Amino acid sequence: MPVEVRNVVKRYGSQLALDDVSFDIGSGQVLGFLGPNGAGKTTMMRIITGIIPADSGRVMVNGVDVMEDSLRVRQRIGYLPENNPLYTDMYVREYLHFVAGMYKLADRKKRVGRLIEMTGLDKEQHKKIASLSKGYRQRVGLAQALINDPDVLILDEPTGGLDPNQIVEIRSLIASAGKKKTVMLSTHIMQEVEAICDRIIIIREGRIVANDTRENIIRMSSLKKQIVSVEFDNDLDPETLMEIPGAEKVRNVKGRSWVIESSSDKDIRAGVFGFAVQKNITVLSLQKEEKNLESIFQELTR
Repeated sequence: MPVEVRNVVKRYGSQLALDDVSFDIGSGQVLGFLGPNGAGKTTMMRIITGIIPADSGRVMVNGVDVMEDSLRVRQRIGYLPENNPLYTDMYVREYLHFVAGMYKLADRKKRVGRLIEMTGLDKEQHKKIASLSKGYRQRVGLAQALINDPDVLILDEPTGGLDPNQIVEIRSLIASAGKKKTVMLSTHIMQEVEAICDRIIIIREGRIVANDTRENIIRMSSLKKQIVSVEFDNDLDPETLMEIPGAEKVRNVKGRSWVIESSSDKDIRAGVFGFAVQKNITVLSLQKEEKNLESIFQELTR
């Protein structure tokens, strides 16, 4: 197992940042590590990478104990921190050569050239990092995380602050890396998790509250309420709409568009169509809001 975390506890003074955290990440998996700010995500990533020690518990990376041989673990891990610290006075290619030198790579020139091509930095390679946009700085950060061809890639908020086009580009790079490596990804963007993650862990106040596939986590929801958005071709009042079987609450959105809530086990959409036939009106549109990862995240972390 590439990453094994067992009963990890970490305190900052009186604050318990991680409370008996345990999980595994399998080979070739992309793990989404989710949680609100202050939940312990960055602390856990720093412990795995050997930057800070745990107070108790054990972390193994490719069978090597992080506490016992931190240097050996770091040689096989790629890490992109949230704040992406770079030497901004260095040129892109110069910086990547510098990082490759720290790893004592044999063929640095070839490896740097390959990473520049892989991360789309060809046109920027002779520029100073200080002159790059945030999107290209993230590419440089991802290139340095991949420079040693790591077995495990740890990414803390890799798309934070990027525009939609940059997010798609960085997401594609991560997905490509995840085909051959074990990836642990922290993010607040649920669409990102749904797009590239095989498994999800949700952490709240230092404790894991969910650890499963996306589909299974959504099935965990205790939310039983059905919510449908419907538009009719006639004006109606709330009292009339409450005649819909199972309707518990109705709310006008705009004009002839309504939101209807129900806790019934039966699909309320059938009742809406039956109501429309009975009243001799037409349903112009009808959409049921499905439970998604964002709603489950809110439910588990509030």
